[in-house]
Amino acid sequence: MTADLLTRPTRTPRTRLVSRALLLRFVSIVGSSIGFYLPLSVVPLFARDAGAAGDAGLATVALLLATVAAELVTPRLVVRVGYRWALAVGLFLLGAPTIVLTFADSLWVIVAVSVVRGAGFAVAVVAGGAVTALLIPADRRGEGLALVGIVGGVPGLLALPAGVWAAAHWGYAPVFVTTTVATLLALLSVPGLPRRAAAVPAEDGVLAGLRNPSLTRPATIFAASTAAVGVLVTFLPLATSAQPAWVAATALLAQPAASTVTRWIAGRVGDRRGPACLLAPGLLLSAAGMALLAATGTPAAVIGGALVFGTGFGALQNATLALMYNRVPAGGESAVSAIWNAAYDLGMAAGALAAGLVITSIGYPTTFLLTAAVMLPALALSRRDRRP
Repeated sequence: MTADLLTRPTRTPRTRLVSRALLLRFVSIVGSSIGFYLPLSVVPLFARDAGAAGDAGLATVALLLATVAAELVTPRLVVRVGYRWALAVGLFLLGAPTIVLTFADSLWVIVAVSVVRGAGFAVAVVAGGAVTALLIPADRRGEGLALVGIVGGVPGLLALPAGVWAAAHWGYAPVFVTTTVATLLALLSVPGLPRRAAAVPAEDGVLAGLRNPSLTRPATIFAASTAAVGVLVTFLPLATSAQPAWVAATALLAQPAASTVTRWIAGRVGDRRGPACLLAPGLLLSAAGMALLAATGTPAAVIGGALVFGTGFGALQNATLALMYNRVPAGGESAVSAIWNAAYDLGMAAGALAAGLVITSIGYPTTFLLTAAVMLPALALSRRDRRP
């Protein structure tokens, strides 16, 4: 008996996942999520009602292109001023300009506000993403990223449809005021975060990452699915305008809800089997969901399509980010955060822009089907990227 006790292997205690600093980081995650998602589908509707129906998607494109441009240079800002100042600047630029839309509605003002907000969002997510990666234990990275995804996903889950619902019932001003207040309140949590990033030549890290196929393959796969998100959040409310208002609101709730739940499952699976195994299933589910959305006259198909799409998208969110973090040494977190977030936003912008160019001539259902088809070639990359 004694010998058995002596030779029996002891169970290594799991590393603590949630620290005080990570809890504080959750506050800024919630603030930036509300700041981004609450007005995301509302601004195109606001632009349409202001007389820019043909350019309704331009605000989303401007937001996302500005985000991508700022994301690629944010790591340099983090190195110069540290996590706290970079995150604070990002939150301010994301939230404060939104209040302008309560008293100005010309197209150029809408686009200008979207550009500034996009730059702010870029700084907030890249600086915040890098510090988040440092606060999560490496042996629980998938699970930690899933938890972070839930913390950011639940506010986004509620904010995206709530914005559309609130605008329909109370008008646009309450949406824009709430966006500003919620984002700026998150600044109160910033002083509790680490001061400064490691002294890494960030611009070289981003450029080196963009030349590294082991990082660009997952980023490209993810961008293929985010292009579909750009189409969904920009045009689904318009495509279902003949349906009751609850159809678009429910679909916009179902997609992030499914993504949030799936990110948690994907994180646990990825920690055990490697995140690369989730790439192909995520792409197939995302494409299937977009194809279902083409039945814009059938509420059940629209909501079901959003659920299926969200399931695949959540798996890709977790798998691609964990895969990329696993492939860089310490100090490369800012570069990974910048590249992954750039793929997210560039994909969304490309999807919204491309759909806007063809949607008036081919219609919403065909555009959704075409979006589904465009995702499928990325399966070839997922087969080449099966290793962890």
